[in-house]
Amino acid sequence: MFIEVLKSKIHRITVTEANLNYIGSIAIDEDLMDAANIIENEKVQVLDLNNGERLETYVIKGERGTGNICLNGAAARKVLVGDILLIMSYASMDFDEAKSFRPTIIFPDTKTNKLI
Repeated sequence: MFIEVLKSKIHRITVTEANLNYIGSIAIDEDLMDAANIIENEKVQVLDLNNGERLETYVIKGERGTGNICLNGAAARKVLVGDILLIMSYASMDFDEAKSFRPTIIFPDTKTNKLI
């Protein structure tokens, strides 16, 4: 039996941009992607702590070292610049493997979006 478990989480990150006129996705600073073990095109769940919105999209690389978090396309209508997000991805794995698996969770500074 396979189950889905939390693989990666960026806990409390601040939206820096929202671009309605882009095809879609969420751009995440590449430093944050590396630290959270998230790759380009990976499906993520985005939770907005300010308004309760939840959405799913895919990740594109944001400029490394900037702390930028940009929601694009339709997702841009679900957030405001300055909102605090949780960004999570999941993995499907064997039940026994999942028992010992530990997700990668990072806690960036919400003012700068840089790793602490």
